[in-house]
Amino acid sequence: MKLIGLLGGMSAASTLIYYRQMCEITRRRLGGLHSPELLIRSLDFSAVEALQASGQWEEAGALLNAEAKALEQAGAQFIVLATNTMHKVADRMMSGLGIPLLHIAQATAARIRASGLQRPGLIATAFTMEQSFYVDSLKASGLAPLVPEQRDRADVHRIIYDELCKDITTSSSRSRFEAVARALVAQGADCMILGCTEVGMLLDAGNVSVPVFDTTLIHCEAAIDLALSS
Repeated sequence: MKLIGLLGGMSAASTLIYYRQMCEITRRRLGGLHSPELLIRSLDFSAVEALQASGQWEEAGALLNAEAKALEQAGAQFIVLATNTMHKVADRMMSGLGIPLLHIAQATAARIRASGLQRPGLIATAFTMEQSFYVDSLKASGLAPLVPEQRDRADVHRIIYDELCKDITTSSSRSRFEAVARALVAQGADCMILGCTEVGMLLDAGNVSVPVFDTTLIHCEAAIDLALSS
């Protein structure tokens, strides 16, 4: 089994989900008392969020680069970045490393393509929905992503940072996310990307009318696939 370097803390709620899912997937695959071999570096999200909010992406990339290098030096054989938004700095983060990054958007796009779908709605942070780094990755994979209108994007972003990142879920926020998903389906979305690693706390196949692609779960499954590959 390959040693996974999990770079998390963005947010802590997301990293908890990653660890739990990777353990459950490994146990299902191998049975018995098996669990994944992991190195986990969990950052203080407050510092990372401050860099995001002030647009200091180069500084954020340099911070993650140092952490990714530390994971490699400790023996990690590939990197899993437990956040969608910070894949904006993926190239900077992996500069100078000799091990690969398992990219969350690429793993998600591959799963959507394999399902024969093409027009995913994207529900994520404003950074992920509005900037090109993520949407362009999906388009490069042959998909035609749709993003919510401006007011919906603002509400989703606020709920993610003010509630989900703090492990807070409310029925009103769940209803708001459901409304955003319905609006994307009305625009022509044939599936839904839960494009922030916390969005699955409010949306799933039970309350979205089209197939759901939870990036966190897809990323975890892809990580275990790679860890168990020869």
